[in-house]
Amino acid sequence: MEKTAGLSERLARLRPEELPGFLAENRDALITDARPFAAYMRAKFREKGVLQQNVFLAADMSENYGYKLIAEEKHTVRRDTILRLCLAAGFNADETREALILYGMAPLHERLPRDVVFLVTIRSGIRDVHRVNELLLDCGLAPLVRESE
Repeated sequence: MEKTAGLSERLARLRPEELPGFLAENRDALITDARPFAAYMRAKFREKGVLQQNVFLAADMSENYGYKLIAEEKHTVRRDTILRLCLAAGFNADETREALILYGMAPLHERLPRDVVFLVTIRSGIRDVHRVNELLLDCGLAPLVRESE
Protein backbone atom coordinates (compact mmCIF):
# COMPACT_ATOMS: atom_id res chain seq x y z
CA MET A 1 0.00 0.00 0.00
CA GLU A 2 2.96 2.33 0.57
CA LYS A 3 3.76 2.22 -3.13
CA THR A 4 0.16 3.07 -4.00
CA ALA A 5 0.01 5.95 -1.51
CA GLY A 6 3.28 7.39 -2.80
CA LEU A 7 2.12 7.09 -6.39
CA SER A 8 -1.18 8.77 -5.56
CA GLU A 9 0.58 11.75 -4.04
CA ARG A 10 2.90 12.11 -7.02
CA LEU A 11 0.05 11.67 -9.51
CA ALA A 12 -1.82 14.55 -7.88
CA ARG A 13 1.01 16.90 -8.94
CA LEU A 14 1.96 15.25 -12.24
CA ARG A 15 1.73 17.23 -15.45
CA PRO A 16 1.03 15.54 -18.82
CA GLU A 17 4.52 16.27 -20.16
CA GLU A 18 6.01 14.42 -17.16
CA LEU A 19 4.18 11.15 -17.90
CA PRO A 20 6.96 9.35 -19.84
CA GLY A 21 9.51 10.01 -17.08
CA PHE A 22 7.05 9.10 -14.33
CA LEU A 23 6.16 5.78 -16.00
CA ALA A 24 9.84 4.93 -16.53
CA GLU A 25 10.81 5.83 -12.94
CA ASN A 26 7.95 3.87 -11.40
CA ARG A 27 8.04 0.80 -13.64
CA ASP A 28 8.52 -1.55 -10.64
CA ALA A 29 5.55 -0.11 -8.73
CA LEU A 30 3.14 -0.26 -11.67
CA ILE A 31 1.11 -3.31 -12.58
CA THR A 32 2.00 -4.38 -16.09
CA ASP A 33 1.06 -8.07 -15.93
CA ALA A 34 -1.65 -9.20 -18.37
CA ARG A 35 -3.39 -10.93 -15.46
CA PRO A 36 -2.81 -8.58 -12.53
CA PHE A 37 -5.16 -10.35 -10.11
CA ALA A 38 -3.47 -13.71 -10.71
CA ALA A 39 0.01 -12.23 -10.27
CA TYR A 40 -1.03 -10.34 -7.13
CA MET A 41 -2.72 -13.30 -5.46
CA ARG A 42 0.14 -15.70 -6.18
CA ALA A 43 2.68 -13.19 -4.90
CA LYS A 44 0.67 -12.61 -1.71
CA PHE A 45 0.24 -16.33 -1.10
CA ARG A 46 4.02 -16.78 -1.44
CA GLU A 47 4.70 -13.77 0.79
CA LYS A 48 2.37 -15.14 3.48
CA GLY A 49 3.66 -18.69 3.13
CA VAL A 50 0.21 -20.14 2.49
CA LEU A 51 -0.60 -22.95 0.10
CA GLN A 52 -3.33 -22.25 -2.42
CA GLN A 53 -5.08 -25.54 -1.67
CA ASN A 54 -5.28 -24.60 2.03
CA VAL A 55 -6.72 -21.20 1.15
CA PHE A 56 -9.38 -22.82 -1.04
CA LEU A 57 -10.25 -25.26 1.71
CA ALA A 58 -10.52 -22.46 4.30
CA ALA A 59 -12.59 -20.40 1.85
CA ASP A 60 -15.00 -23.34 1.51
CA MET A 61 -14.27 -23.57 -2.20
CA SER A 62 -13.29 -26.50 -4.40
CA GLU A 63 -9.63 -26.59 -5.35
CA ASN A 64 -10.47 -26.88 -9.03
CA TYR A 65 -12.64 -23.77 -8.97
CA GLY A 66 -10.17 -21.87 -6.78
CA TYR A 67 -7.24 -22.55 -9.10
CA LYS A 68 -9.28 -21.41 -12.09
CA LEU A 69 -10.29 -18.20 -10.28
CA ILE A 70 -6.72 -17.41 -9.29
CA ALA A 71 -5.49 -18.13 -12.82
CA GLU A 72 -8.32 -15.93 -14.16
CA GLU A 73 -9.57 -18.83 -16.29
CA LYS A 74 -12.97 -18.52 -14.57
CA HIS A 75 -14.65 -15.30 -13.57
CA THR A 76 -17.08 -14.54 -10.80
CA VAL A 77 -19.42 -11.61 -10.39
CA ARG A 78 -19.72 -12.36 -6.68
CA ARG A 79 -17.61 -10.07 -4.54
CA ASP A 80 -18.13 -12.54 -1.68
CA THR A 81 -16.03 -15.13 -3.53
CA ILE A 82 -13.01 -12.83 -3.62
CA LEU A 83 -13.63 -11.81 0.00
CA ARG A 84 -13.65 -15.50 0.99
CA LEU A 85 -10.24 -15.96 -0.64
CA CYS A 86 -8.82 -12.87 1.03
CA LEU A 87 -10.13 -13.84 4.46
CA ALA A 88 -8.88 -17.42 4.13
CA ALA A 89 -5.42 -16.24 3.03
CA GLY A 90 -5.12 -13.85 5.97
CA PHE A 91 -5.03 -10.66 3.93
CA ASN A 92 -5.10 -7.36 5.80
CA ALA A 93 -7.51 -4.59 4.79
CA ASP A 94 -5.10 -3.00 2.30
CA GLU A 95 -4.33 -6.33 0.65
CA THR A 96 -8.04 -7.16 0.45
CA ARG A 97 -8.73 -3.74 -1.06
CA GLU A 98 -6.05 -4.29 -3.69
CA ALA A 99 -7.31 -7.78 -4.55
CA LEU A 100 -10.88 -6.52 -5.00
CA ILE A 101 -9.78 -3.61 -7.18
CA LEU A 102 -7.52 -5.81 -9.33
CA TYR A 103 -10.43 -8.20 -9.82
CA GLY A 104 -12.59 -5.27 -10.93
CA MET A 105 -14.74 -5.07 -7.82
CA ALA A 106 -15.50 -2.34 -5.32
CA PRO A 107 -13.11 -2.17 -2.37
CA LEU A 108 -14.36 -2.43 1.19
CA HIS A 109 -15.97 0.82 2.32
CA GLU A 110 -16.24 1.93 5.93
CA ARG A 111 -19.70 3.43 5.42
CA LEU A 112 -21.32 0.18 4.28
CA PRO A 113 -22.53 -1.88 7.26
CA ARG A 114 -21.58 -5.25 5.78
CA ASP A 115 -18.13 -3.98 4.83
CA VAL A 116 -17.68 -2.65 8.37
CA VAL A 117 -18.02 -6.23 9.63
CA PHE A 118 -15.32 -7.36 7.19
CA LEU A 119 -12.99 -4.51 8.12
CA VAL A 120 -13.36 -5.21 11.85
CA THR A 121 -12.93 -8.98 11.48
CA ILE A 122 -9.86 -8.51 9.28
CA ARG A 123 -8.34 -6.06 11.78
CA SER A 124 -9.17 -8.48 14.61
CA GLY A 125 -7.45 -11.37 12.86
CA ILE A 126 -10.63 -13.39 12.32
CA ARG A 127 -10.02 -15.43 9.18
CA ASP A 128 -12.57 -18.20 9.60
CA VAL A 129 -15.28 -17.73 6.97
CA HIS A 130 -17.85 -19.48 9.16
CA ARG A 131 -17.08 -17.18 12.11
CA VAL A 132 -17.37 -14.13 9.84
CA ASN A 133 -20.75 -15.44 8.66
CA GLU A 134 -21.89 -15.81 12.27
CA LEU A 135 -20.92 -12.19 12.97
CA LEU A 136 -22.70 -11.00 9.83
CA LEU A 137 -25.87 -12.84 10.90
CA ASP A 138 -25.55 -11.51 14.47
CA CYS A 139 -25.58 -8.00 12.96
CA GLY A 140 -28.64 -8.74 10.83
CA LEU A 141 -26.59 -8.81 7.62
CA ALA A 142 -26.40 -11.34 4.80
CA PRO A 143 -23.69 -14.01 5.22
CA LEU A 144 -21.00 -14.58 2.63
CA VAL A 145 -22.55 -16.32 -0.35
CA ARG A 146 -20.90 -19.54 -1.41
CA GLU A 147 -20.28 -19.64 -5.14
CA SER A 148 -22.10 -22.39 -6.97
CA GLU A 149 -19.20 -23.78 -8.91
